Amino acid sequence: MNPLSSNPETNRFSWSGDTARPAGNYAQAASGTPNRVLRNTYALLAMTLLFSAAVAIVSTTMKLPAPGILITLVGYFGLLFAVHKLQNSGWAVPAVFGLTGFMGYTLGPILTRYSGLPNGGEVIGMALGATAVTFLALSAYVLTTRRDFSFMGGFLFAGMVIALLGGIAAMVFQMPALGLAISGMVALLSAGLILFETSRIVNGGETNYVLATVGLFVSLFNLFTSLLSLFGIGSND
Repeated sequence: MNPLSSNPETNRFSWSGDTARPAGNYAQAASGTPNRVLRNTYALLAMTLLFSAAVAIVSTTMKLPAPGILITLVGYFGLLFAVHKLQNSGWAVPAVFGLTGFMGYTLGPILTRYSGLPNGGEVIGMALGATAVTFLALSAYVLTTRRDFSFMGGFLFAGMVIALLGGIAAMVFQMPALGLAISGMVALLSAGLILFETSRIVNGGETNYVLATVGLFVSLFNLFTSLLSLFGIGSND
């Protein structure tokens, strides 16, 4: 399992559900073959993305304050634990919506800050478009070639640990340059996680569509917020 990675500037997270699951798993039973797991994952992913976006819009419109690093971590870890705890029951899907909705809430203050910058709307649009294109391109590649990227697991794990430590250092020592480097690193690692997670679904390594959805959602969240930081460099001047 990849550790959680949170960047204090963008509240980024990283997680991959690479854990053993019992055969009687609710989401597993509802999925079955890799193709069904993939269909169920993409369907749930689409719904959670829309839900999270709606929560982010509400958070932005109401100008809700950022929850802070402590509440963010406690909320994320708590809801992630709930997803794992409930993965064998019908409450797994509501738990996923709780987690993705919370992440949408944490995204609201970030979007508010960027929208107040020169060309802020353009920066947000570019980050959103680049995230969508990257996800579609990487997914299409895996689905077409059916290559197994499971060998990347150790590298991605190590990379996320380094990103976590680097993000903490950037916050403690107030080092914008390091924070920017971490954003670039997380963007690359997130792209790698999309390849890794999608290939696991396609090749039968992931049989639980609930955990597969969470893994892809968090990777997309990381990728978007990282690109937001990178594209927003010029607007900060």
